[in-house]
Amino acid sequence: MKRVPFVAGNWKMNTSLSEARQLVNRLIPLVSEVKDVCMAVCPPFPYLIPIVEVLQGSRIKVGAQNMHFEKQGAFTGEVSGDMLKDVGCTYVILGHSERRHIFGEDDAVINKKVRKALEMGLKPIFCVGEQLEEREAGKTEQIVETQIKRGLEDISADQMVNVTFAYEPVWAIGTGKTATPEQAQDVHRFIRDWLQVRYNQTLAEKICIQYGGSVNQENAKALMDQTDIDGALVGGASLKAEHFSSIIKAAVQTT
Repeated sequence: MKRVPFVAGNWKMNTSLSEARQLVNRLIPLVSEVKDVCMAVCPPFPYLIPIVEVLQGSRIKVGAQNMHFEKQGAFTGEVSGDMLKDVGCTYVILGHSERRHIFGEDDAVINKKVRKALEMGLKPIFCVGEQLEEREAGKTEQIVETQIKRGLEDISADQMVNVTFAYEPVWAIGTGKTATPEQAQDVHRFIRDWLQVRYNQTLAEKICIQYGGSVNQENAKALMDQTDIDGALVGGASLKAEHFSSIIKAAVQTT
């Protein structure tokens, strides 16, 4: 089945407001002719509204980097899915390894966030991936399966069509190391096979599974040439319009 590739840029805690505006203003003309790829940028919370405004009329969507699992209340410093939807977000990144390993979010918390995002009409980018010692111990599939089973508990097939997966080996994030295309493909295939068993083949073949982990303009095409790699969740390279647009265009070539 032909799946539309999806390339999203996770800016993390980077850019000033002026830099953020300059970045998307440079990006828009670079990808204006791209028709066969879904595109999104995920700026820091304070810049969501101005970036949504700049991107109006373009095909580039906006996502957030996180959200709380409650609708509202006394949660100082948190942001709800309703708020994200209200300011124009389409996507939200959930379960990113930095949220898991720096901020201590476990699978149960991530599951609450995924369910609330879907309830609010947001499309989660659901991240999974193993640490280096887990890969070296041969536990990659075990770790990824546990994260999926617990993180997607009580998510129906109808809801799953709005979920994007992002496989991000923790040892390859921000390190300059990248899983080989074959290593990445093996895990992507494992995820798709799991979805087929848990749900059905039709749904499994529809789901977009991105690769995340030091994706850049040099390695993007080799990664996205793999059968089950449907795009990329891009970190540092998404902060340079020319590099990010090259990754987006690499996805076009694989459709």
